[in-house]
Amino acid sequence: MLTKVDKYIANEAQWSNELTNLRSLMLSLGMTETLKWSRPVYTWKGKNVLSISGFKHHYGVWFFNGVFLKDAAGVLEKVQDETKAMRHIRYTADLQPDLDLLRVYVQEAMQNEEKGLKVEGAKPGKYEMSKELKAELDQNSDLHEAFYALTPGKQKEYSNHILSAKQEKTKTSRLEKIKPMILSGVGLHDKYKNC
Repeated sequence: MLTKVDKYIANEAQWSNELTNLRSLMLSLGMTETLKWSRPVYTWKGKNVLSISGFKHHYGVWFFNGVFLKDAAGVLEKVQDETKAMRHIRYTADLQPDLDLLRVYVQEAMQNEEKGLKVEGAKPGKYEMSKELKAELDQNSDLHEAFYALTPGKQKEYSNHILSAKQEKTKTSRLEKIKPMILSGVGLHDKYKNC
């Protein structure tokens, strides 16, 4: 019987062999394999260490706490400007992984997880509330109750979705679209997180 990770890799036709090789390395190191955020994730002693995935022009390894890796070979890249901890290594058809080097990085990442190294981030539940969303919550008690029943992360996603719009009409449109979702108790991006 195929696992969810087997299905994920099979669907990544362009990089199927490459992801299979990365997967084999992770499993050979004793990591636990799961599927989270629609991607294969490898854990060590219950902690997320890394993820592998393929895209149109590249595939790679994403280290959740990659900022702590020594990176003597200089292969790690910051995922996005605002990303604090995550780092990745991208591979292409022309740039294949050095599995011996990657093994060293993965083992160091596993050790770092055992040490409990973490980047200090924003305190959970702290975010800037959109004034449009706040006004709507103040007027609609059902929406207010449903919103505050969501996790702080989902609350933040909704508020940031409104805040990121530049025009008032876009903010209003977004607010109208998210109200049924909030009332249903789902997060803004939940449909992308489930497999």
